[in-house]
Amino acid sequence: MITADVMQKLETLAQEVATREGCELYDIELSGGSGRRTLRVFIDKTPGGAGIEDCSNVSRGLSAALDVDDPIQGAYDLEVSTPGLERPLRKPWHFSRVIGKKIWLRTSKPFAEFGVQTVKNQPLKQASEVLTAADETSISFEIESETVRVPLSALEKAKLVFEMEKKGPPKKNDKKKK
Repeated sequence: MITADVMQKLETLAQEVATREGCELYDIELSGGSGRRTLRVFIDKTPGGAGIEDCSNVSRGLSAALDVDDPIQGAYDLEVSTPGLERPLRKPWHFSRVIGKKIWLRTSKPFAEFGVQTVKNQPLKQASEVLTAADETSISFEIESETVRVPLSALEKAKLVFEMEKKGPPKKNDKKKK
């Protein structure tokens, strides 16, 4: 069984290695049961994001640190990657970084329980909206011009929604056909 102390130790080791390699630790997760487990470490880098070389360097450094410290009993696989374009949002700072961008979220309770008037007749528990605010305890977005404030504790899942930005003037083929 993995305790909170072991997870904290893993996070501390991963943070130290990521920082040493010029990256930041975005998230960490340990999955799998009593058989073979997988330790997934997600790193990022600003500006521009982390690349393959960053992942490789953090993987080598973390693997060496884990061999010395050995906080995980038994066999496990180590995976180091970026959180991706549609990155999961779990921590308050994850949400703070994506204010003004579209996110998808699912809550444990209908939005009506958060005091939203326009959706009281609809049991909406998920949405894909632009995040307008975030703090240590909640996030906010708008539905039908009404602000919805959801406590982070009520979130079951959230992720950034990737939207391709169009740049430059529209091409002739981009016009709508009548």
